[in-house]
Amino acid sequence: MTRTPLLAVAALVAASAGASAQTAPTTFDRAAYVTCREAQAMPSEQRMALAVFLAEHSARQRGVTIPDGQPGAQIGHLVRGGCTLAPDAYLFTVIDRAVVAEQSRLPKRR
Repeated sequence: MTRTPLLAVAALVAASAGASAQTAPTTFDRAAYVTCREAQAMPSEQRMALAVFLAEHSARQRGVTIPDGQPGAQIGHLVRGGCTLAPDAYLFTVIDRAVVAEQSRLPKRR
């Protein structure tokens, strides 16, 4: 699995710089409860690392991979739209729902 599509997801989640800095969660239990608004407030590198971590976790749980190209970009667009519409939603929920929405188009994990 390459990092390119996951970085695209992270970049789309990181649409603008936030007002305050916080550190990225280091465990899934903490990362799962970060809202889109809180993620926006993180420095870009931490926000991207969080989005990649959550996207990898979701894809692994769903038995798929996030490939390069259009399918990976589509997930990023869905995440960006979901966070725009519901900034108080948990980022993991938005990412996981995007993966579920595209699951039939994603390659199965080997």
